[in-house]
Amino acid sequence: MCFSAEASFAGGVVISAIGIATVREVHKPSQLVFASIPLFFGLQQFTEGFLWLTLRSPHFGNVQTFCTYMFLIMAEVLWPTMIPISVLFMEKSKKRKKILWVLLVMGLLVSLYYAFCLLFFNVTPQINGYHIQYKSDFPSSWTMLAFMFYFIASVIPLFVSSIKRTHLLGILMFLSLIVTAVFYLQYLASVWCFFAALMSGVIFWILRDAKKKFNFDKIHALENQIKSMIG
Repeated sequence: MCFSAEASFAGGVVISAIGIATVREVHKPSQLVFASIPLFFGLQQFTEGFLWLTLRSPHFGNVQTFCTYMFLIMAEVLWPTMIPISVLFMEKSKKRKKILWVLLVMGLLVSLYYAFCLLFFNVTPQINGYHIQYKSDFPSSWTMLAFMFYFIASVIPLFVSSIKRTHLLGILMFLSLIVTAVFYLQYLASVWCFFAALMSGVIFWILRDAKKKFNFDKIHALENQIKSMIG
C-alpha cells in the first residue's frame, strides 16, 4: 500500500479475508479466476508491506529484491492478462467473447513487454514521503503506449462483459486511475494497485448476486419441471 508497512499489512489482511469470502461464492468453475482476484490483491499488499520493511533496513537486500519483483510481476505482468481472461471465462455472449479475445491478446502482449523489461532493465524502489516509488530504466519511448495497452486490457473488459455490475467495477477502476494519474503520477504502480485492491468488495458483490440468481434459476427450473410432471 502507498502509505506505510502497517497500512499494507492491514490492507492485506482485510482484502485477503474478502478474497476468501469471494471464493466461497463461486458456484461455477468459470468464475474461479475472477473470484481469486482479491486474493492476489491481498498477496500484493503483503508483498509491498515487506518491501516497506526492507527499504528501512540495509541488511535485507535479497528480500527487498524479491519483494520488488514479486510486486511488479503482479502489478505489470499478471493483471493485464488476468483481468480479460477472468471476464472471458464468465462471458456467454459469442459477440462479446470475440472482443474479449482481442483484449486478451492485447493484455498478453503487455504482459510480455513488462516481463521483458523486468528481466533486462533495472528497477529501484525507494520511499518518498508516504509512498514507494519504483524507479526504472525501461525504454522511455514505449512508456505511454505500453500504459495505454495496459489500461485497455485491464479496464475495458469490465465494460464489455454482460455480467451484472462488472460495469460498476470498470467505472471505479477508471476513476481511480484518473485520481492516481492526477495526484500520484510518480507512484502510479503502488497507488493504483492500492485503489484497485479496495474494489475487491465489488467483486464479492458481483459473485454473490450471480450466485443468488443461479439458485433462483435452479428453483424456478425445478418448479417448472414439477408442474410439467403434474400436468
